Amino acid sequence: MTSLQTWPLSLLLVIAVHWSNSLEDNKIPSLCTGSPGIPGSPGLHGSPGQPGRDGRDGRDAQPGEKGERGERGEPGQPGARGLMGDRGDPGGKGERGTPGECAVAPKSAFSAKLSEARTTPLAAGDAVRFDKVILNEQGDYNPETGRFTCRVPGVYYFAVHATVYRSSLQFDLIKNGNTVASYFQIFGNWSKPASLSGGTLVHLIPGDQVWVQMALGEYTGFYSSPKTDSTFTGFLVYSDWKNSAVFA
Repeated sequence: MTSLQTWPLSLLLVIAVHWSNSLEDNKIPSLCTGSPGIPGSPGLHGSPGQPGRDGRDGRDAQPGEKGERGERGEPGQPGARGLMGDRGDPGGKGERGTPGECAVAPKSAFSAKLSEARTTPLAAGDAVRFDKVILNEQGDYNPETGRFTCRVPGVYYFAVHATVYRSSLQFDLIKNGNTVASYFQIFGNWSKPASLSGGTLVHLIPGDQVWVQMALGEYTGFYSSPKTDSTFTGFLVYSDWKNSAVFA
């Protein structure tokens, strides 16, 4: 068979294959072209899509202008007391202060003796008036009454020295009417005078009084002459004043 004889057959095979493929795709070939159809109605909204990815950070902006100062707020409540801190280091030595005034210790002292005119016998209970003053700078002893009156509170020492002659002697040291100490000396008709001495410490406050007083009426042998004396002495040992001003 020649090539011209086979050509029609080949053409038929090609058309048959093309037709078979069109039928498989449910497409019906048409030899004519139709006009466009009417647009369909809009479809339903689709479901929301998944969130997108975070965008990249933006660029830093320029700083804004400074705002006006706000009003002062109310004070807050006090906080709890903190723990005690460690002890600090000792401070440096301060400057030397200016010299202060020199304090003068309080003073009180006296001494007096009997004059010859006072050697006459005294009655029991009488105060012995040592009328001849030896020392009484502060004026705390009164020779008219024979009494010492306290001005400076503190401890005092009082001493009595008596010349005993013509009679035995007994006397008391009195504070505010109470006996502090008693002294006695017997006289045995000796040709020369004897002596009697005694002393004691007494605490006094301002206004207290101390004096020598006869104890018994028959023992009144106080004696004084140009050659021998009977004396009463007292002085402040130390004062009770503390942190006081200057006393003279």
